Amino acid sequence: MSVVAPCFNEAEIVGAFLVRMSAAAEAAAGGDFDIILVDDGSTDGTWPIMAAAAAADPRIVAIRLRRNFGHQMAVLAGLRAARGARVLLIDADLQDPPELVGPMMSQMNGGADVVYGRRVERVGETVFKRGSAALFYRLLRRLSSVDIPVDAGDFRLMTRRVVDLLVALPEQHRFTRGLVSWIGGRQEPIDYVREARFAGATKYPLAKMLRFALDALTSFSIKPLRLATWLGFAAAGLALMLMGYSAVQWARGHVVDGWTSLFIAVTTLSAVQLVVLGILGEYVGRLVIESKHRPHYIVDAVISARGLNAAAPLMPLPGVAMALPGLTLPAGPASS
Repeated sequence: MSVVAPCFNEAEIVGAFLVRMSAAAEAAAGGDFDIILVDDGSTDGTWPIMAAAAAADPRIVAIRLRRNFGHQMAVLAGLRAARGARVLLIDADLQDPPELVGPMMSQMNGGADVVYGRRVERVGETVFKRGSAALFYRLLRRLSSVDIPVDAGDFRLMTRRVVDLLVALPEQHRFTRGLVSWIGGRQEPIDYVREARFAGATKYPLAKMLRFALDALTSFSIKPLRLATWLGFAAAGLALMLMGYSAVQWARGHVVDGWTSLFIAVTTLSAVQLVVLGILGEYVGRLVIESKHRPHYIVDAVISARGLNAAAPLMPLPGVAMALPGLTLPAGPASS
């Protein structure tokens, strides 16, 4: 079993996470496991702690990205390095309990391809955070063409087959839980209580949450484009009604009246146009980014007591060379 844990400024937590995760993995898989920590451009002491742990324990691999590429890119880097027949994806903040891996393994023994954690309670989160999360998941499920489970994050156990399919998908704007649902297969939930952070502050403030939600909606639904179309029709209908009203008022000789209705009409139509242009711009912008075919991330260093061969799955995109300390991977075909 491989455990993939992305980290960003988690110096206060990494040590405790490794203690609990190692104990849980030992109980679930015996000694046949590894833990892959991915430092997503941390600016605190996260990397030295990860590097020391990887140098001391052959079951730990520490990967450092050159800068902060974002949580989903760190997840991808870790999944590409994972070698296990089963792969557990978990954040290092200890909000998702590592001890749940045992029951997840047992449930997968029954034939599931994916066992994902479903949050039945969120401890230590504000009413706004709980309410906005619930609204987001249900809105996404309603708009998406893929059946994405509600109240489920990236915390999940996946088979080797699912992981191979997942890392082969080329999207730049990645929404991992949606991509896993898109892959299909037998996917089962396991309920748990999501704890408060062990230490430190959340790495998902409101601005990041909104960007993440926008990526999710535009990645798995074209219904916002249809919404733009219906807004256009509604605006056209309103314009026709106002034209009729203006004609009637002109016929009655009230040629001075109507400034208020004219002002409302202009502002309404302008607002609709800006909304439609904004929606179109989001989709067009994503097409431009996808067309560039840039690598998802750049690996700055890999530390493992097993040697740098542990980084072999971290291949770049075709035509892009990636240098690691003591190792240079040639540019060429790769699954990316």
